[in-house]
Amino acid sequence: MDPVTSRFITAALYQFVDLPDFAALQGPLQSLCEAHGVRGMLLLAHEGINGTIAGTPTGVHAVLTWLRSDSRFAALQHKEAPASTLPFYRMRVRLKKEIVTLGVPGLNPARNAGTYVKPSDWNTLIDDPAVVVIDTRNDYEVGIGTFERAINPHTKSFSEFPDWVAQQSQPGGVLAGNPKVAMFCTGGIRCEKSTAFLKSQGFDEVYHLEGGILKYLETVPEEATRWQGECFVFDERVSVGHGLVRGPHQLCRSCRMPLGEAELAHPHYVPGVSCPCCHGTRTPEQERALAERERQMQLAAQRGQEHIGARQPSSSARPSTQEVKEGKDNAGDTEDAA
Repeated sequence: MDPVTSRFITAALYQFVDLPDFAALQGPLQSLCEAHGVRGMLLLAHEGINGTIAGTPTGVHAVLTWLRSDSRFAALQHKEAPASTLPFYRMRVRLKKEIVTLGVPGLNPARNAGTYVKPSDWNTLIDDPAVVVIDTRNDYEVGIGTFERAINPHTKSFSEFPDWVAQQSQPGGVLAGNPKVAMFCTGGIRCEKSTAFLKSQGFDEVYHLEGGILKYLETVPEEATRWQGECFVFDERVSVGHGLVRGPHQLCRSCRMPLGEAELAHPHYVPGVSCPCCHGTRTPEQERALAERERQMQLAAQRGQEHIGARQPSSSARPSTQEVKEGKDNAGDTEDAA
């Protein structure tokens, strides 16, 4: 997509910072976003801010400027991407216990995260056979792409990660003996928290990819890559490859799983209704409702109109349609929006 001709942009952002007055920010931030026609989801908690917003470049940058006018957000980083349409239905600023849900009290990633490794140095680190490389994303994300040698914890949500660490720290586990650990995620937020967690569990050498997979794909030449496949993203692109070029995946509009060429060609794939991952999990009434919603979406597209539609049935493996459209991943997250 040509950034010059795109009407809208999305901005994914997060920052771990002490925010004792986070609740007081909710109202002003909500009003500001609405005044500038910005949509999406922002999460506020004692530990910081996380989310994805979309709108015109002027509107989105106005919100970012307002945030950075607060000295606590002066160093706030964000990732921008062009968008042909607004990927969210509305704007919501929500108060949470955590901006990315791990469920471990007392962690402070702002002060105790692991050591950053720049994308240019990442290959050298993970090429070391003594380093345990861990993909902290969820199973459906890992399924379409990951780094060479990376271990998949097979989690359905980030909150399952501490149990996996406990199991793998036992004799015979990949984390037994306090090894050197390298961790990565889409944009960095999960790694800041997961590395802080490992350090709290006594691990001495814990590293994470600065800027996440997205920064690696943006800056590391494809001929030097250790990345295999595509990277799942929480916006209309669905997946990206090197250079952040949009990948071939589409979302199942029923269960929100990313679908590659094989799944899209499968007889269980019915646009808007089912895919090989969710076939047979809906009642006949739900399938009829999904089929009607798909029909209405196609009609709206032909008329050049936006179709919001009804909330779809949720899936245990993936967030519901409305949650995704509002910017909420399974663990928040815009779990790794940034």
